[in-house]
Amino acid sequence: MTHYTQLTQALRYQISAYMKAGFNQSEIATMIGVHKSTISRELRRNRGGRGYRPQQAHQTALNRRQEKASPRICPNTWRRVEHLLRKDWSPEQISGWLIDEKQPAISPEWIYQHVLADKQAGGLLYRHLRCQKQRKKRYGSYSRRGKIPNQTSIEARPAIVETRRRFGDWELDTVIGKNHRQAIVSIVERKSRLTLIAKVTRKTAVQVSAVIIKMLNPVSEWVHTLTADNGREFAYHEDIANALHAKFFFAHPYASWERGLNENTNGLIRQYFPKKHDFTTITHKQVERVMDKLNNRPRKCLGFKTPNEVFFGIKPIVALAT
Repeated sequence: MTHYTQLTQALRYQISAYMKAGFNQSEIATMIGVHKSTISRELRRNRGGRGYRPQQAHQTALNRRQEKASPRICPNTWRRVEHLLRKDWSPEQISGWLIDEKQPAISPEWIYQHVLADKQAGGLLYRHLRCQKQRKKRYGSYSRRGKIPNQTSIEARPAIVETRRRFGDWELDTVIGKNHRQAIVSIVERKSRLTLIAKVTRKTAVQVSAVIIKMLNPVSEWVHTLTADNGREFAYHEDIANALHAKFFFAHPYASWERGLNENTNGLIRQYFPKKHDFTTITHKQVERVMDKLNNRPRKCLGFKTPNEVFFGIKPIVALAT
């Protein structure tokens, strides 16, 4: 393999384990399937004063990536959008006009989100919208009965999912903060109990679908099915399924036992973030720390192995080393 590969946290744990076992950089690169320069660069850039520690190396890499990230829409474009909004153009009109003028494309939804953020910051852009009621839909058709379109029932889910004989069958849910402000998206793999969690500032289908795709992309090879409840936050299930090349199923309403593993996992998450906890005070680093605790904790149902050990083959001592 000669191309550059961005390292995941799991791969960084493997690098640390192989280093402790005495393998050199070229051997480690071959074993985890990356170019040897990737290993050299990783050890040079993300090694700390106490040597190479995978958790700290992963956080260092994420911080560097975030610092370099630049917004897709430049400030000048947003200023033009705001100018047109003040002329009482609708977001749909602005979006279509930008495309026609060969300008950077912005979807109507992005413009609505920009207006909402401006309103929350005390701005007045929202006064130029023709409809100033609280928006209940993002885009696509809206069902007054609240039913998500194009759902596939759990009854059509392959029988192998129930057996837990393979990796790649996931259950999805959200954990809500105090006063329904912000939420945590929880994803758990049925065989290994591997848990992925991330915070969203708003429990919208846009944010929830984006974070699900982001969390599962690094392990997309092991994503076969996704099962969720009937919450509106999963309205973009087709986008999620298409992005991950997986099949998306919905449990029956008021049948939480059909996603029993996910419900149990949410209970474990509540140990750290109780129901009355204000999620606006939670940082992404705190959420990642809880995720590490859950995945490095031995489970009786796994023969007292950890989810990381079952899914990634990472031994508990290695996984817990810091």
